[in-house]
Amino acid sequence: MSTEPTAALTLRGVSCTFVSKDDPGQRYTAVSNVDLTVGAGEFVSVVGPTGCGKSTLLNVAAGLLAPSTGEVQVFGRRLDDRAAFPQGLNTRAGYMFQAESLMPWRTALGNVMAGLEFRGGASPQAIREQAEEWLRRVGLGGFGDRYPHQLSGGMRKRTSLAQTLALDPDIILMDEPFSALDIQTRQLMENEVLELWASKKKAVLFITHDLDEAIAMSDRVVVLSAGPASHPIGEFAVDLPRPRDVAEVKTTPRFLALHAAIWAVLREEVLKGYAQQLKVAA
Repeated sequence: MSTEPTAALTLRGVSCTFVSKDDPGQRYTAVSNVDLTVGAGEFVSVVGPTGCGKSTLLNVAAGLLAPSTGEVQVFGRRLDDRAAFPQGLNTRAGYMFQAESLMPWRTALGNVMAGLEFRGGASPQAIREQAEEWLRRVGLGGFGDRYPHQLSGGMRKRTSLAQTLALDPDIILMDEPFSALDIQTRQLMENEVLELWASKKKAVLFITHDLDEAIAMSDRVVVLSAGPASHPIGEFAVDLPRPRDVAEVKTTPRFLALHAAIWAVLREEVLKGYAQQLKVAA
């Protein structure tokens, strides 16, 4: 009897409701009844309007936020199973944040070594060698002694990437990691991530507001509705051949067709989200 392969990450019926900071009697549902899977080795992007709960879903997947309803499974084991995940954290995932996450008092090498040191199980020499290897793999072999303030924005992102990948996670969670970079540096980083992903084929859940980026990098794109109570309203398989150059692939007819199809679903939600922001600001 054939069986379906176990997904790396499964969100089933996930909803997240929060108490309003301004009025404790009011509740706000960020995401509602979300079903989402990421297969082993699959690159999945989630796009949606600003404030639609994309980062909330990533925090749920990481175990940093417990859903109000629903469940999260990691390779078939529930994330709230304390026998498998004693602290409720997704220990099989690495998280690359949107904001700067480097420790300013540590060098680039020290930052990459940090996670390995916290995990333990290896000698200081082995940890240093592994960190140095990952810095080389992201093009920073000669910059290990630099502190974050001595690095450009792109170099800091490369260091954060090395810091995440050095732990060899089975799942990589990425929250708009390149949004603050200029377009040229951003494309370089996107191509580097794709190259590293192709060599390891880890499961990736990638959050972005940039539809071009989502299509260029992913196997599948999931579209979320505008909030409140955001939920998936579309899912698109990206059948562009790999390997891909993110700049070149955007000029192909198939890319343009996919962009048009996804934007047809996303456009109205973006307009709804924008209208909601204007209402709040008024």
